[in-house]
Amino acid sequence: MKSGIVQGIDVLLRENTYLGKRLGMVTNEAALTQSGYPSRKALLDAGFTITKLFSPEHGLNVTCADGARVEDQTDLLTGLPVISLYGERLKPNPGTLLNLDAVLFDIPDVGARFYTYLWTMTYMMEACAEAGIAFIVFDRPNPIGGAMWQCESPMLDEANCSSFIGRWSIPIRHGCTLGELARYFKTTRLQNLHLEIIPCEGWERRQSFFETGHLFTPTSPAIRDAETALLYPGTGLLEGIHISEGRGTASAFKQAGAPWINAVKWQQAMDAAIVKGVSVETVTFTPEWGLYAGELCNGLRFSVNDARSFRPVAFGICLIQQLMHLYPDLVKPRLYPTVANPSGENHLDRLVGIKDAFTKLKSGEKVITDLNEEWRKEINTLLLY
Repeated sequence: MKSGIVQGIDVLLRENTYLGKRLGMVTNEAALTQSGYPSRKALLDAGFTITKLFSPEHGLNVTCADGARVEDQTDLLTGLPVISLYGERLKPNPGTLLNLDAVLFDIPDVGARFYTYLWTMTYMMEACAEAGIAFIVFDRPNPIGGAMWQCESPMLDEANCSSFIGRWSIPIRHGCTLGELARYFKTTRLQNLHLEIIPCEGWERRQSFFETGHLFTPTSPAIRDAETALLYPGTGLLEGIHISEGRGTASAFKQAGAPWINAVKWQQAMDAAIVKGVSVETVTFTPEWGLYAGELCNGLRFSVNDARSFRPVAFGICLIQQLMHLYPDLVKPRLYPTVANPSGENHLDRLVGIKDAFTKLKSGEKVITDLNEEWRKEINTLLLY
């Protein structure tokens, strides 16, 4: 990786803190050191005493399908037992934390509220607080940038929309690192947690992956590059309606469509909406699996041309509302079954974070509001960078 940024894992390896402690670790194969080595193995090789691993959605190897059950396993790289936190449990059982002094957390994120790694972190934070052991986050940059003026609403309506793709109230594009969100949740919800953050060095909040010089490591099967990560807080909302978000192709979240769409009309509607920082062009694709598998879909392909001005959430909302205007009888809510939501119901509400999201979007109600001041006041004193 060619940049001046030093990630939390590399800071710890340099300083060798916590040697001699009995450790568990929440991680996956996407968590690499600066030299490209899996962080769990790097710690073991440096003499750290890790006795068990915990894996999030997509599994330790980051290969399991979206929403699919992940079983416990043994890590072939280290020989350590791996306890899945996306299978029969989302929160670790108390017995799995016995005989541990601390739990380490090192997983790259993508900066969107409905990406589940964040919420796996919160469940482990709760478990560590209850067990009276330390929780230690190896921080990493937010790949889509940390400028507070780029954060996008809506805030999550916890009373009606709390779920594993949004447990607690933060914006969809939150602008924080996972270390910063851990500090925020300790301050607001888990005051008795012994939390430690190993900050990264050399990262500036305004920087996205396009500007850091880092190589992007795929964080899940569908998030393969930095452009996809930036599109995801918006195009991920398409999971909530009967439109293919590109899963089952090599360009998930970079394209979307359905067999019944007139791509030219959709493109014309989006061009007229003048969304900054992104261009759209017509495309056809045939998903190999997922929604409309084996069917030719007509739709749009998305390309970010200005990461600083692009607002992915506003873009995703615009995509949906333009389709609703063009096809009021064909655009319908979509069931999206997952391990965390077996019925798949109310998926759009959970993604957007507000009750009756489909009805509100179809009526043209404004769901994107200015939360810069509100969010800044809540989070500003806890930012690390």
